[in-house]
Amino acid sequence: MKFLIDFFPIAIFFAVYKYTNDIILATAILIPSTALQILYTWVKHRKVEKMHIFGFALVLIMGGLTIALNDKTFIQWKPTLLNWLFAVAFLGSQFIGKRTIIEMMMSGNIELPANVWKNLNLSWVCFFIVAGAANIYVAYNFSEDAWVNFKLFGLLGMTFVFVIIQGIYMAQHMKDDKEITGKEINVDKAE
Repeated sequence: MKFLIDFFPIAIFFAVYKYTNDIILATAILIPSTALQILYTWVKHRKVEKMHIFGFALVLIMGGLTIALNDKTFIQWKPTLLNWLFAVAFLGSQFIGKRTIIEMMMSGNIELPANVWKNLNLSWVCFFIVAGAANIYVAYNFSEDAWVNFKLFGLLGMTFVFVIIQGIYMAQHMKDDKEITGKEINVDKAE
């Protein structure tokens, strides 16, 4: 369900654009769609993730400039700015605080060595930089329609593949029950 809520504004943006072929109108619909996403999250959970707040702020600023100046460039830069802001935040967490952002997000569910958390965090920094650069590359070198498709399918696909790679990396370094409890677990085999 969370994925659907996170996906809601971009799906609305995509649908409006595909129906009207008007990026300004799609942007105008994106702003209240993102506000609805935040309102729904607040009503349901009584909290809103920082990622949603940053995303909404960028949608409001870059979308507002897109509409006010009738210039698609601003909304096309929004995914890049958001990705690069995340890259800076994740990189900063390598040096500030006791745990990296990725460790804070996932350590309640997974136990990994400290160096693996740092590697995971740095790989997210790299991913965010690459995703931001890819977005701008597509925006400036392909048609508006290709960019809208990339914004939905390309960035989502890149993220999906990256998460799978991360999962494989984490699985190689997860501590087993023996390491966690300090005891060997014996299982009797029925023959």
